[in-house]
Amino acid sequence: MTVEGREEVLAKLAFNADGLVPAIAQQHDTGEVLMLAWMDAEALRRTLATRKATYWSRSRGQYWVKGETSGHHQAVLSVAVDCDADTVLLQVDQTGPACHTGTRTCFTGREIA
Repeated sequence: MTVEGREEVLAKLAFNADGLVPAIAQQHDTGEVLMLAWMDAEALRRTLATRKATYWSRSRGQYWVKGETSGHHQAVLSVAVDCDADTVLLQVDQTGPACHTGTRTCFTGREIA
């Protein structure tokens, strides 16, 4: 997709009142849902340009590249927008655990039903 086409898609995204959309990271080869984080338009642009998952930290109020400090990187293989244009799906190749707690996913061992 061209840069113009990407900007067209970005313009149609339904960002929330804080200018964010949820971004789901999924392991590309297993389908495993790794984590959910938040992106604004700039985080998405950075992700598309670098192919490194870049998110907006609501608690720190800054951008963060997954794995920048932990070494547990997410190489982005593809990016899709859902049918309502209010969620982004990143197909990634995860290095190490995805969760900051050290588990493979942010959902590992946290089942409630």
